[in-house]
Amino acid sequence: MRIPRIYTPIALNDGDTAYLDDGAAQHVGKVLRMQPGQPLSLFNGDGYDYPAAIGDVGKKTVQVLIGPPHDNHLESPLKIVLGQVLSKGDRMDYAIQKSVEMGVSRIVPLVSERCEVRLKGDREDKRVRHWQSVAISAAEQCGRAVVPEIAAVATLEDWYRQTTACDLKLVLHHRTARSLATLSQPGHLALMIGPEGGLTEDEIRTAEAAGFLPAALGPRVLRTETAPVAALAVCQWLWGDGQPATK
Repeated sequence: MRIPRIYTPIALNDGDTAYLDDGAAQHVGKVLRMQPGQPLSLFNGDGYDYPAAIGDVGKKTVQVLIGPPHDNHLESPLKIVLGQVLSKGDRMDYAIQKSVEMGVSRIVPLVSERCEVRLKGDREDKRVRHWQSVAISAAEQCGRAVVPEIAAVATLEDWYRQTTACDLKLVLHHRTARSLATLSQPGHLALMIGPEGGLTEDEIRTAEAAGFLPAALGPRVLRTETAPVAALAVCQWLWGDGQPATK
């Protein structure tokens, strides 16, 4: 039987007895209906997996017995920050979920001229919290012990300032002939993905002036939620997960 992986923000220490946070407790106790003595794997984003066992299940609480931490070797050697322009419906959820599965390090939701989603105040905060929960669920599913941060919604100008430390910055669109395979291997990469309808010519020129190189994934126009998945897969193969492991 598969052992459930559960994220909890609580401190995890070998030999401790602890109570899961409310969200994790509800999932373990009411959704999975786990019983005392059953095993589970916990992680809190520190990069380790913690084997654990259910100690007690109450109406609203779940007690766990925590074992020694295990190294989790699923993180890519390539650090990738993704700037993803907001999209409607569940497209943004899909982009975040799949980007986490593909090993992204951080995601910055962006607004641009052709962006059809406008968020302000409490509505923006609520959506960012929702996207963070999507990232947590994706990390649980794919085996990662690090949960990528979903940053606050940013303008393109804010995004350019946030990526000054990246040693390769790419703005992806189909109107360029530059292939990812022609670029030198980075250690810290920034990827910029536009909205449905694409970035405007002025936005692309401004991105290039900020140090972003235009690059294409091929001649076809990809949907805004497809582009980050395809780009991350190629970048991981070229410079990250696809590289031989170092001894």
